[in-house]
Amino acid sequence: MKKVLKFVMLFVAVLTITAVFAACTNDTTAPTVPVNIETATGSAETAPATGGTEMENEPVDQAGFRIALVTDYGGVDDGSFNQGAWEGIVAFAEANAISHQFIQPLAESDAEYINAIEMAVNSGAEIIVAPGFLFTTALYVAQGMFPDVNFVLLDASPEDENGNVHVGDNVVTVFYAEEQSGFLAGYAAVMEGYRGLGFMGGMPMPPVTRFGYGFLEGADYAASVLGLNQGDVTVNFTYVMTFAPSPEIAAQAGAWFASGTEVIFAAAGGAGFSVFNAAEAAGASAIGVDIDQAPVSHTIITSALKEISVSVYDILTEHFNGNFPGGQSVIFDASVYGVSLAMDTARFQNFTREQYEAVFARLVSGEIVPTAQSDISISDLNLALVVVNEM
Repeated sequence: MKKVLKFVMLFVAVLTITAVFAACTNDTTAPTVPVNIETATGSAETAPATGGTEMENEPVDQAGFRIALVTDYGGVDDGSFNQGAWEGIVAFAEANAISHQFIQPLAESDAEYINAIEMAVNSGAEIIVAPGFLFTTALYVAQGMFPDVNFVLLDASPEDENGNVHVGDNVVTVFYAEEQSGFLAGYAAVMEGYRGLGFMGGMPMPPVTRFGYGFLEGADYAASVLGLNQGDVTVNFTYVMTFAPSPEIAAQAGAWFASGTEVIFAAAGGAGFSVFNAAEAAGASAIGVDIDQAPVSHTIITSALKEISVSVYDILTEHFNGNFPGGQSVIFDASVYGVSLAMDTARFQNFTREQYEAVFARLVSGEIVPTAQSDISISDLNLALVVVNEM
């Protein structure tokens, strides 16, 4: 029953966002219908290409492919953002028999990202998904280089060398209400009974900061609900300045655990694996991010989710229905189930689904509004009870 309910919630999310997209297009009367590949493109696809390649393996696919994911350096199986985007592509492509492929650049640089995009275009890609802020410059260049190709940029906007945002008619940018997802994680952790919390973000960029600030506000809100005193809940807070795992991050997390931290929220992509390893060694707990990371480690009590795969699936649907929302930005939040906690796989002993659904409903209604600003300091959050140690 839980799985059925979750599917219904996600289906409603898709329909809701689809309606928003349709309302924003010039032809507001165009119906949203199941994709008919033969009608939409003039030719039916054969068996889909579902593998991936690194750039040295040329050509990518002699038969070509129509949907492409260009990953960042983390790869498609990073257990985080890339993987969520790829899962959305695979789900849509396999449901509609459309060829698809992912390309992993050889290095972390704008030049390599642009090369990967060009490789996808030369292989026939008509829509390309790019996950994250590392593609801001590459997408700014690519949208002009390939005006007949549509792009989906997740969690970022195309920017020129001066930081000016330019979203072309062939680009849609997708954002998520990380502050809401982070709020749920912090609230759940304190309601579960944790008092020594930690937050390790990858880099001080807006999505990561929103996760962290929401985490602090959620913990503070739970402390007030429980009638705790100021200082009963403490949070170590830092950015590890990378999204890659390292022994140094594991050592830092281990030191936190040794000094009393009970659970760390790792909003750091692949670097989170170092935190999970440290939690395992210390017999402590962790909170995952972006996708459900429960299978990664038994220490993960829940994950702060962005429904990345749902958003990608929905925009691909719009593209192949001829309603691509180019030039627009879309935010997936709690009102369309665009963010949530992983409850089906959660390892809570005290925090209940009923408590989760109650606080989630208050986010949807607007009764609770976590801070969405990322350009402020922690002191500006005006936390009443939680004491934060910035590292």
